[in-house]
Amino acid sequence: MCCPLCLGCQIASEVDECPLCGITMAFRTLYRTRYGIPGSLLSDYFATACCTFCSICQLKRDINKRKSRGIF
Repeated sequence: MCCPLCLGCQIASEVDECPLCGITMAFRTLYRTRYGIPGSLLSDYFATACCTFCSICQLKRDINKRKSRGIF
């Protein structure tokens, strides 16, 4: 999917969150803490501030990987 906003809305749907509240740092932090992925608020901030689209794609790839393993 090429459209970052559409991809963000799809991710919001998959994690049962409202897409209107933002799709970048908040989702990344929520997802990271939910699945015990190491990191910090600062790393989430810089990942989303410096490369928003890459951050969204990374999140979607991880969701797809977890779904294929049956752990999402």
